[in-house]
Amino acid sequence: MSEAIRIGIAGAGGIAFGSAALLHQHGHDPMLWSPSGAGTEALKAAPLKAQGVIEAEFSPRVAASAKQLVEENDVLMIALPAYGHKAVMDALAPHIREGQQVIISSHASLGAVYLMQALAARNVHVPITAWGTTVVTGRRQDGPVVQVNTVRTLVDLCTVPETRADCAMAVCQRLFGDRFRSRDGLLAISLSNLNPQNHLGIALCNITRMEQGEVWSQGRNVTPKVGRLLEQLDLERLAIAETLGLSVRTIFEHFHLSFHVPIASISEMNQQMHAQGNGGTGPATADSRYVTEDVPYGLQLTAVLGRLAGKPATLHEAGIALFSAMYGVDFASENTLLNALKLDCFSLDDLRQAARTGMLQTTPDMVS
Repeated sequence: MSEAIRIGIAGAGGIAFGSAALLHQHGHDPMLWSPSGAGTEALKAAPLKAQGVIEAEFSPRVAASAKQLVEENDVLMIALPAYGHKAVMDALAPHIREGQQVIISSHASLGAVYLMQALAARNVHVPITAWGTTVVTGRRQDGPVVQVNTVRTLVDLCTVPETRADCAMAVCQRLFGDRFRSRDGLLAISLSNLNPQNHLGIALCNITRMEQGEVWSQGRNVTPKVGRLLEQLDLERLAIAETLGLSVRTIFEHFHLSFHVPIASISEMNQQMHAQGNGGTGPATADSRYVTEDVPYGLQLTAVLGRLAGKPATLHEAGIALFSAMYGVDFASENTLLNALKLDCFSLDDLRQAARTGMLQTTPDMVS
């Protein structure tokens, strides 16, 4: 058996706990850090318990600070909602050292470029690997318990700079198993994350259930008309990718590979997931990451790339506007990562270069 890798996970929600359980199952040594401190409080009194497709009970190491997380691990993993990425990257960046590797699970809004430029300001250069989605799906329960619903068969990734891609892939495989496929740069990874578009259709069409706190089956409520909306949203994303010369998975491949159901219409695939018991439960609150994370950090980047590529994502843009109207929030301006990178100062060719190198400009003084 190969030696255990020490991996520090920034986050303490369902994805962080589920990823830690998978790492433990693979013989590695995870450490968890909750930026607020509250997320790991329950681990002081009881071990972490995973249930569902992963059954495990163990006591992961817990970090009291970002500095400790970095200093005591060889690999770092960011596994929390995208609206927390910039603050966590700002906390980690002063301590990251040469020889480490960073994994972003999952990548959003060119966060790898933001972090790469923050490290370059210190003359520190490490590979940053961006995943198109998470390796597990699940939800945290009361206490230190996580319900793991799925371990994905295939996860798209890329690494910046691309010259470090092979060694970074090897580390990911050693940590999580042979379940990764390389994609052609950060733009491909950005357009490989289907959660924002899918959550747009699901949340928009079930917003009253969310707002009234109902318990409802997500898979069952991807009815034929909701499924058709998801398929049309997917066509916008695919058109942008094709214009940029990028290969990305379709929504049909996504549900097939993630949830192990035969390819059919999106509604039919979700009904099959519901019948098998892994259709999931929809959000029981309007304050859900389906909106607060995915609209500003997922849909907004797709909209920006669509405009730059000359393929406007009309449905994505409409979704941002509709949710902004419902919530009374200008979601288009909420993305702290894109705001810091000031993408309106750069061309599509600049973004293409950054997608491979991790650097959007030669000097990092625009990042703040």
